Amino acid sequence: MLAGVSASGFLWRGTPTGGTRARRPETSRNGGNFVAHGEVSDAVVRRLPLYLRYLRMLERQGIRTVSSFQMGEDLLLNPAQIRKDLAFFGEFGRKGIGYDVPYLIEKIRHILHLDRCVPIALVGAGNLGTALARYNAFQETHMRITAVFDRDPQKVGQRLTEDLVVHGIDELDRVVREQGIRIGIIAVPRESAQEVLDRMVRAGIRAVLNFAPQILKAPPGVRVHYADITAELAALAYYLHCSPSLPARSPQAETHSAFGASSSDEGSGSVPAEETRSASPGDLPHIPPSEEG
Repeated sequence: MLAGVSASGFLWRGTPTGGTRARRPETSRNGGNFVAHGEVSDAVVRRLPLYLRYLRMLERQGIRTVSSFQMGEDLLLNPAQIRKDLAFFGEFGRKGIGYDVPYLIEKIRHILHLDRCVPIALVGAGNLGTALARYNAFQETHMRITAVFDRDPQKVGQRLTEDLVVHGIDELDRVVREQGIRIGIIAVPRESAQEVLDRMVRAGIRAVLNFAPQILKAPPGVRVHYADITAELAALAYYLHCSPSLPARSPQAETHSAFGASSSDEGSGSVPAEETRSASPGDLPHIPPSEEG
């Protein structure tokens, strides 16, 4: 079981289906697509959105270049780990200069397939589902909740945003097929979550973020991640009674630990040489996991 903070700031727990490593061909470019040199661990994939969000923040501040050392300082990560993560997909930095921020944003978006529209289906138009549908973090990515569903006749037909009207759950198959949706979000009571997942799978959805406090059974080839806010708050309550001698952990440190940034988890491979300086002006602020613009 994995846990951490997603690029959009949501707490998540992930139970990978069929292993935790993604197999990619042994080449850095293939038909215009960046692919990894060998296996890429789940931990590496989960850190890429963290890098992307950080780089977007730099871009908004007008910062054009950044070193892995500066990235490590701001994200509380090992600079060598950052270079190793990126080296799975190619050589993006320049020794003595660092990483070109707009260029690296473009490449990470390409690696994550966020350089194209990623439609999302949301089931559950209650308070949580409505908040998710209106969440402005999606505005900076090509990920969009493009369809919302509910079984409550009183909610069907309601307009949540300018572009989103609640569909009846019986329309799930048709809308998913018409829009080519492959990702779904479950925001229903726990007793309904498994039924909703089953319907999503039958409709063709292959990746699901589940907000219901319920462990779900997914078939092979379907990946489910969990955003259990109650469980995370309960875990935080434990730390209120820890010894005061224990060092406090920042949000970035929690993310780092949860992402499993140990050398044994990242596979083999050489680490590129460290950049000797950053061309970015001034000191960079730490960013909270929830910052998305």
